[in-house]
Amino acid sequence: MSAKLSVIFYIILCIEIGIFLTVLPWWPQGMWGLSDWGNNYFLLYAARATGIQGLQSVVASGWVRGAVSGVGLLNLGIAVWEIFHFKQTVTALQAQTAPRPKVTSNAAEPSTPSLVRDHELRDDQQNNS
Repeated sequence: MSAKLSVIFYIILCIEIGIFLTVLPWWPQGMWGLSDWGNNYFLLYAARATGIQGLQSVVASGWVRGAVSGVGLLNLGIAVWEIFHFKQTVTALQAQTAPRPKVTSNAAEPSTPSLVRDHELRDDQQNNS
């Protein structure tokens, strides 16, 4: 049950991040209290703190907006893939977290490991012959 919930929450997270990153760079200024992508407080603070004045124009460019939207679309694609492969992912997650059975020792094998290394054993056998 926990494997199913984990996969469901992962799908929901990918969808939320995907929608947010796809839409936010292109959202108009002033809607729902969001400022413009290239003119926000944190971006201005980062540009002043680092001394890179061109940072704001680079982040505001269409190339960076497109790259961020591309990452958002990639997250949406991951969510769709996980939806179509839900059973496979749950099965793999359950197999990974399942307790492993204890291995019983074979009667032919010694119960305690030998303290003599293989190369030392070969040297002793060669000296005795």
